[in-house]
Amino acid sequence: MAHVVSVNVGTPVPVDWARFGSTAIRKRAVDGPVAVRRLGLAGDRVADTRYHGGVFQAVYAFAEEDLARWAERLGSPLGPGLFGENLTTAGLDVNEAVLGECWRIGTSVVSPVDVRIPCNVFKAWLGLNDLDNRAWVRRFTEDARPGPYLRVLQEGHLKVGDEIVVEDRPAHGVTVSTMFRAMTTEPDLLPLLVDVPGLARHVYERVRRLRPRAQV
Repeated sequence: MAHVVSVNVGTPVPVDWARFGSTAIRKRAVDGPVAVRRLGLAGDRVADTRYHGGVFQAVYAFAEEDLARWAERLGSPLGPGLFGENLTTAGLDVNEAVLGECWRIGTSVVSPVDVRIPCNVFKAWLGLNDLDNRAWVRRFTEDARPGPYLRVLQEGHLKVGDEIVVEDRPAHGVTVSTMFRAMTTEPDLLPLLVDVPGLARHVYERVRRLRPRAQV
């Protein structure tokens, strides 16, 4: 059964190694029901609001299975939330989720609509946790399993152990992994995003720059 393994939240704290002088990548696990709001989970905030957060990046999900793969590669256990995710999931390949599909979790409904692009804050954070972060941005990008950002379609509450029910899956078939590769290493895939409704404006603008005549 696809379900939530851990619910993780954090708020910005000042640090000297983050570009904007603070970061919220450190998350703490919470046990009880957590409110799911339009801009994210209760108790969670982002530091860099220019490039993170908002309705298209309200909640970040990462799979326990992918944490386990990275733990094997890095030679060290990786606990839930270490990659800065709000929801650590199990039993669902979140990277093969179709963009725009609907997940019911508890009384909330969320939808994968964006992807996490690795940055130097992520790299520095791993180093501070005694993990091998050499060429981390490149390694994470090549893996092409970034985990999705979720948009909140229906506010509600969720908690650890809640089932993740895929209630609707669009027919276009463009997955989270495909979007990530389009936005990073394989720009030739960008035109596929034209036919995906409900993405952030910056995604369609990127497609237009590649194909000025694209009808988006």
